[in-house]
Amino acid sequence: MTNGCAVRLDVRSSLDMIDLVQAVCDRVGRAAGLDDDAMHQVDYAVRESVVNAITHGNQHDDAKRVHIEFTHVGDRSNPGIAVSVRDEGAGFDPGSVPDCCASENLLKASGRGIFLMRNFVDRLVHRRVPGGGMEVVIVKHVQPLQ
Repeated sequence: MTNGCAVRLDVRSSLDMIDLVQAVCDRVGRAAGLDDDAMHQVDYAVRESVVNAITHGNQHDDAKRVHIEFTHVGDRSNPGIAVSVRDEGAGFDPGSVPDCCASENLLKASGRGIFLMRNFVDRLVHRRVPGGGMEVVIVKHVQPLQ
C-alpha cells in the first residue's frame, strides 16, 4: 500500500461485520509498519468506532451502512494510517459525552470508548457529515525506534 492509496468498505449495520473490518485494519496497519502495540491500539479504536456507528449512529438499521476508509499517510520518516468511520445516523455532540473519569461515572459499565480511543491514537476527530451522520477519523503513526 502506498501513500494516499485507500481501502474502502461499506458494511451493513450489523455487529457481524466487525471481524471483517478488523481483518482489513490489521492488514493495512501491518503494511504501514505499525508494531504489535500500535496495532492493538488502532484495532481497539477502529472496533470501538464501528460498534458505535452501528449501535448508536445507525441503531442497528440494516438499511443504513457504515463506511470505513483506511489510508496510508505520512512519508518514509513518519509513516502511519488514517481510518475514517462514517455512519448514516443522526449524529451527536462529542462535547455532551459524560466524563468517564468523573466520580459519578466510575462504576458505569459503558462510556469509556472515546476516552480510550483518544489515549490510544495520535489524532482523533469527530465531525458531523453534511447530509447526516457522524465521521470519526483516527490517525496513528509508526513510533520511531528508541
